Order: sequence, then structure tokens, then C-alpha cells
Amino acid sequence: MTTIARRTRDLTVSRAPFVHATVVRAQDPTSARPGDDAVILPDGTIEGFVGGMCAESSVRAAALDALRDGKALLLRVLPDGAPAFPDAPGARVVVNPCHSGGALEIFLRPVLPVPVLGLVGDTPISAAVATLAAFLDFEVATSGDHSGATAVVVAGLGKGEQDAVRAALDAGVGHIALVASRTRGAAVLDELALSDAERARVRTPAGLEIGARSPQEIALSIMAEVVRALRVDGLASSPAPPAALPQQAVDPVCGMTVLVGPDTPHVRIGGTDHWFCCPGCRDRHVAA
Repeated sequence: MTTIARRTRDLTVSRAPFVHATVVRAQDPTSARPGDDAVILPDGTIEGFVGGMCAESSVRAAALDALRDGKALLLRVLPDGAPAFPDAPGARVVVNPCHSGGALEIFLRPVLPVPVLGLVGDTPISAAVATLAAFLDFEVATSGDHSGATAVVVAGLGKGEQDAVRAALDAGVGHIALVASRTRGAAVLDELALSDAERARVRTPAGLEIGARSPQEIALSIMAEVVRALRVDGLASSPAPPAALPQQAVDPVCGMTVLVGPDTPHVRIGGTDHWFCCPGCRDRHVAA
């Protein structure tokens, strides 16, 4: 296993978001070769190698955009006046101003933590929900600690429901499914004396109305509602606030997008900050 492969495994296990970048095409002169890869972290750190300094600036900026929207991206880094690669609809094209830079195509794949489904109860319905949620690539947590959970299903059927709902609300969970009849579910929520905002986060009866009868069918209706909340309603995959992404700036000399950090070449002129992809662009700007 390569160093980057081990790193992607460790990041995935620790539920840390990152982007896996792989060079899929390269034209000389360039130091990168097809198959070279790297991981890009939310702070813009690159571990591995997918090109020199100028290419890295474009990779960082594109990787952070991929983390924001969760969509994979083909990045084409082309030098000025170089023969173009074959057209690739949907690819992002940037110009590499470095004289030594060649043409690169880099595939950026965001790897985001799988959503966590908190599950409360020891019933046939909870068992069916656990099986279906795992099939849908949710991480199922039954510890009762709902921190970091995307959704919580309370399927105790009368046992510990108030405590479970209250704990999920206090953990900031945005979608809480209480398995109960309409009458009993309303009674449980009334006993909790919830605010309007809290009550809006609890779905009872849980699940979409599909006429479900068996535990498996009920689990299907519950998980369909959870998936709809994620994909259609915009439910956050984690209640924790996302980490702030680094500030971006445009190099006034070459027009490249760069990430602002302690090591980014920088100059302040007339009270205005300017950021650059490399010391060469900064020196040319100062000289001009």
C-alpha cells in the first residue's frame, strides 16, 4: 500500500473530509506523471505530488470547491499557447503561467464522511432500520451519543422515547424520526414541551406514507424520508458547523487563484494586500 493510499484510509476511518487528486494525463515539460496522486485537506494542505508550485495553486483552489459542493471535478492545467488536450465537457480549465509548466489533467474526487444514523430501541423495526441503513452506506450508531449524527430514529415503541428525543435535540440533530402512531407521537411531544423549532425537527409518525406494514416496509419508509431530507431538503450531513475554508485571492500578475496562508507570497501596497502564486509574480508586481 502506498503512502497516499494509507493516508486516504486513515482519513476515511477518522471521518475527516479530503480530496483525492490523481494525475490522469500529462504532457511534457512537467514533473508530474500519470498515476501521481495526493490528498488535499480542508485547510489547503497537499500531501503527495500532482505537479509543481503553479499547478498546486490551481489544484488547491479547485479541491476546496469540490469539498464545498461534494462533486468530483476534472481539472485541466494548460500553459499559455500549448496544444490543447482533447475536449472534455464539464472540465475546468486554468492557464499555468509558469514557463516550465506542461499540460496536466487531474481528477479531483472529494471524499466526505458517510452520514451517521443514530438508532434507539431494540425492536424488529429498529433491527430492520439498521440493516437498511447499512445497505445505504450510513454509519449506524446505537451508543445513545448522537453528536455528529445526521438523523436519529427512535424505535423503542414506548420505551425511553422522551429521553431519546430530548438527547437528539440537544445534540443538534436535524431529523429525528419517532416511530409511533399519530396520537401517541403527539402525546410524547406534548410531554416534552418542545419549542416550535424543536418540534419541527421531529417526524412522527416516522417515514413516508407508503402503506407500510411489516418492519422491513416501515424501515423502507423511514429511510426514504431520511434520504429525501438529505438529498432534497438540504439536511446537513453533520450537525457540527463545517470548518472554515481558507481565503482565496487572485494573483494580479498571472490571474491564478491562490489560497491565502502564512506561506503565500504577499505584499501590501498603498494599504491593499496582494497575494501571489509564487515569488516571481510578487517580484514582477513590485517592480512594476
